[in-house]
Amino acid sequence: MAIVRYNPLSELRSMQDKMNRLLDMAWTREVGEEIKEGVWHPPADVYEDCAAVTIKVELPDMDQKEIEIRVEEQTLTVKGERKQSEEIRKESFHRIERYFGPFQRSFSLHPELDTSRLSASCDYGVLTITIPKKGTALTVEVK
Repeated sequence: MAIVRYNPLSELRSMQDKMNRLLDMAWTREVGEEIKEGVWHPPADVYEDCAAVTIKVELPDMDQKEIEIRVEEQTLTVKGERKQSEEIRKESFHRIERYFGPFQRSFSLHPELDTSRLSASCDYGVLTITIPKKGTALTVEVK
């Protein structure tokens, strides 16, 4: 028989997962409910390699002109608003799970990042922000 060390945080994590699922179900809108706009929290991934930190934020159905990226001190903020199309209101929905309205995500940045060389692109509904680390060489592709 294997001995497993007790970890009290695992129970808290399990409780948090259950609460998140409960809240997700509570916010799911059923047939007949009014389509509402509210604050939504687009999911993001943050990872790094030896040269840069990359942040990817899922922003489906967003016009790139509606996305604002700002760096103040050591904080990067992505904000915008996903607007609902007027034609969607006319359709006969059975379930609405996507959120519309304003959003804002903030990320703390390490001082070793060179925010003056930040680059951003949006492909297939995924915003990719790359922030090179200071002291890394910048390679420019000739087009």
